[in-house]
Amino acid sequence: MPLHPQAQAHLDRLAATRFSDMHTLAPDAIRQGMRRMLAALPPGAPVASVADRRIDTAVGPLDVRIYHPSPQQVLPVIVFFHGGGFVLGDLDTHDGLARALAVATQAVVVSVAYPLAPEHKFPAGVDAAFAATAWVAEHAAQLGADGHRLAVAGDSAGGNLAAVVALKARDAAGPRIAHQLLIYPDVDFRRINTSIQAYAGQYGNIGREMQHWFMDHYLGDAALKTHALVSPLLAGDLRGLPPAHIVTAEFDALRDEGEAYGERLREAGVPVSAKRYDGMIHEFMRWPFDAAREALADAARALRPTLFAA
Repeated sequence: MPLHPQAQAHLDRLAATRFSDMHTLAPDAIRQGMRRMLAALPPGAPVASVADRRIDTAVGPLDVRIYHPSPQQVLPVIVFFHGGGFVLGDLDTHDGLARALAVATQAVVVSVAYPLAPEHKFPAGVDAAFAATAWVAEHAAQLGADGHRLAVAGDSAGGNLAAVVALKARDAAGPRIAHQLLIYPDVDFRRINTSIQAYAGQYGNIGREMQHWFMDHYLGDAALKTHALVSPLLAGDLRGLPPAHIVTAEFDALRDEGEAYGERLREAGVPVSAKRYDGMIHEFMRWPFDAAREALADAARALRPTLFAA
């Protein structure tokens, strides 16, 4: 399939920025630029209740934003982790996606502001993501949610954290996670698959320099790239993990590793649904594309049997 016209128009706008030079900039400068780009996004979908809160977790206080589509009901809950290469992103940059997810699924969404690198290197983000999930499972009633019907979700780096939290929860025998929604997840730090070789620096994907910029900031030690909690695709045993729905995009450099993770989960006996969105690019679900609405509807259908089961 050719690049979708909506994606092409978005990339044309992006070409007017210093996107290709990001690896020459400090993290704070890019964070500020990412926030300025929010002006290009339409207003997020209305949600009945949106509230910011600081929660006290096993690793200390964390800021979260809680989206409740129907406050008069006790609903399932999705713990959401934003993308941004473990260095960028916050509750505001992914507010639109979190809102859309709450509306599409009719579940409470708890978006987590986990600590970012390089100020907080691995495993700080992983530990915070797991601690936030455990807190939500224990305190869901305070949020108008049911902690026994809990999913994890995330896009890109956030998809990595969702997958890793599912692994940690399995090995710790809790909290129980009913489903994992992995949106173009970053699950293999070796950077060797076909799509990452073919599309690096093209179609809005970061180039090789920026790939290393993100990894170096997050890890510090290159030897950690094959650690199972960094590259869950390389985890030795994927049996017993919760069902997964995996979203990939045709022109995304992370496409192949997300799809390979789905195959490994299937081989381990984990129920998996997956869909590649033709003509689409990395981060397409953050933008007002027709395919983003389709992907949200597909994700909601995939999560519903486990989250809304009697």
